[in-house]
Amino acid sequence: MSEPSETVAARLNTLLAGAGLDRLDAEAGSHFAAYCALLLRWNARMNLTAVRDEEGILSRHFVECIACARALPTEVRTLLDFGAGAGFPGIPIALCRPEIAVTLAESQGKKAAFLQEAVRTLGISAKVHSGRAEALPDPFDCVSLRAVDHMEVAIPAAAVLVKTGGWLVVMTTESAFESVKAYAGAAFSWVMPVPLPGGESRVLTLGRREVSSPA
Repeated sequence: MSEPSETVAARLNTLLAGAGLDRLDAEAGSHFAAYCALLLRWNARMNLTAVRDEEGILSRHFVECIACARALPTEVRTLLDFGAGAGFPGIPIALCRPEIAVTLAESQGKKAAFLQEAVRTLGISAKVHSGRAEALPDPFDCVSLRAVDHMEVAIPAAAVLVKTGGWLVVMTTESAFESVKAYAGAAFSWVMPVPLPGGESRVLTLGRREVSSPA
């Protein structure tokens, strides 16, 4: 039996408070509880995330992604979650920052099907692109990456999809920051990494595109 959504939301709020973050309101808490239940149900039959228990999803995925959502620059209005997988951080961003139009790009069909179901179940306005993000025609105010394989390939591909004046956001470790900057190239200027909750020197790196992409 799954726990009532109020219980899950309360535990998530306790974790947020422990990380020094503001609590979610009742509506957002209910949405995150529904998202957690959906993840657990689908994860039982396919490998969405290596974190397979409720407590781990709340503490390792949700808290970090909520912190990311709240740290995004206020001018961001369109965001691409590059290699969205199970929806991190794109779905939490859509829940916490409804003013941002989120596109979830995922090339693996089964994961894209999960994202479609999550968008439908949660009633969010995010779009799912079932295919390679590189095929998208228009750039975004912000492109985010988290736990994407082969960052040396993914970051340059994602960087091309950032508008001039827009942001490349990578959730990574402090020790990987210099590599992230190198992969993104000289067109970006970077602010100091923002520490993320959860330990392991996790940080949010934000680079602003100062030079337009080559045609």
